[in-house]
Amino acid sequence: QVQLAESGGGLVQAGGSLRLSCVASGRAFNYYRMGWFRQAPGREREWVAAIGWSGEIGTYEDSVKGRFTISRDDAKNTVYLQMNSLKPEDSAVYYCAAGRLSSFRNLNSYDYWGQGTQVTVST
Repeated sequence: QVQLAESGGGLVQAGGSLRLSCVASGRAFNYYRMGWFRQAPGREREWVAAIGWSGEIGTYEDSVKGRFTISRDDAKNTVYLQMNSLKPEDSAVYYCAAGRLSSFRNLNSYDYWGQGTQVTVST
């Protein structure tokens, strides 16, 4: 079992930045690929970014490329999502997830999920 806990969400003006953190406890964190997803009201949960094992670079959904950066610190069992140049359309609940499969855009590839952290971007 892996338990995930997100933090770092909040209210920010458009153009601002936030850094989300996701701390994992339980089984070996470094065995898992990590992903960030988000879900806005009335919309399906969508993939945002993913990172493989230590040393791999992150991959991103097109709308966040160049603005968001995913990283991980295996010594701290933590994955981060640095979000810059935020837009109102980035407003959503953000979830981190852990999985072992390579199809990282697919929700079903992830075995463990956090409870989410709210990000609200005002105009």
